[in-house]
Amino acid sequence: MTRWNLPNVLSLSRIFLAPIVVLFLTVVRERFGTVFGVSMGDIVAGVVFILASMTDAVDGYVARKRRMVTNLGKFIDPIADKILVVAALISLVELKALSAWMVVIIVSREFIVSGIRMVAAAEGVVMHASPAGKAKTVSQIIAIAMMIFGMRYALPVMWVALIMTVWSGLDYLIRGRDFLR
Repeated sequence: MTRWNLPNVLSLSRIFLAPIVVLFLTVVRERFGTVFGVSMGDIVAGVVFILASMTDAVDGYVARKRRMVTNLGKFIDPIADKILVVAALISLVELKALSAWMVVIIVSREFIVSGIRMVAAAEGVVMHASPAGKAKTVSQIIAIAMMIFGMRYALPVMWVALIMTVWSGLDYLIRGRDFLR
């Protein structure tokens, strides 16, 4: 089986789309006017972010359904997710739409969970994404998209995402506690 199958290409696309989100959200933001009070840069960034986020569900589904799971995919997929989300979050901090401390909590959770997964993997155990982790991801994507588009209630939704982030991080700590002893 080739490493460059559809799921892996979709995962890699998130890595390459992340800088496009940043570019349109920060650098190009005001250069093309607005539509319904939203800058064209934000619209492009938001659409690219949503499309890139959707590839996460698609690549996982295709990989499992067609038995195209590879070690490269197991490596690239979670990194691509983190790059896309962190790129968007840092851009929102730069735009003063989001507090840096929230991003630090989100990024810290990702490092902690990745560390627990690495320790578990060293013991021969694969820690799959938990339902809490999946809910965290969905809530973050919704909150980030809402913030990019400047939607009403975006910040309260980001608070929900932050709570889900902490909750899922605690879930991983509890599930991985035996590996940390």
